[in-house]
Amino acid sequence: MSDGLQSADIQLIQRILPHRYPFLLVDKVVEIDGTNSAKGIKNVTMNEPHFQGHFPGVPVMPGVTIVEAMAQTAGVMVGVALDMADKELLIYFMAIDGCKFRRKVGPGDVLEMQVTTTRGKPGGKVWKFAGKATVDGELAAEAEFTAMIDLPKA
Repeated sequence: MSDGLQSADIQLIQRILPHRYPFLLVDKVVEIDGTNSAKGIKNVTMNEPHFQGHFPGVPVMPGVTIVEAMAQTAGVMVGVALDMADKELLIYFMAIDGCKFRRKVGPGDVLEMQVTTTRGKPGGKVWKFAGKATVDGELAAEAEFTAMIDLPKA
């Protein structure tokens, strides 16, 4: 990583996001460029509860969880950039646009989520992001999503 980029391990992620098992869908964020962009990693394993029913014998990560993993990566990016660890940050989806799925994701895959801020600024409540999720460099999903950040009361 070059100078100026930050990262977040699972301990820091849990200090920023309220999500926990089975809905914490990002294992680490390896490149955080302020509130501009970030790259998150999700190691997909057979132990995840959605694989029991989606689908028996052919485990496929649900598309909505891929989009959620991209959104959680964006949440970590903003949380790190704005120093929001331990501040009870809550983030809510407002919209998901242009969502497309291009490849199945399953156990053993390493899902990389690249997110870029298209609208939002420190102190603002509404942010918009563009996200792409890949496996081995192959596009698995893409979407634009809008979120409201519920900033803690001062």
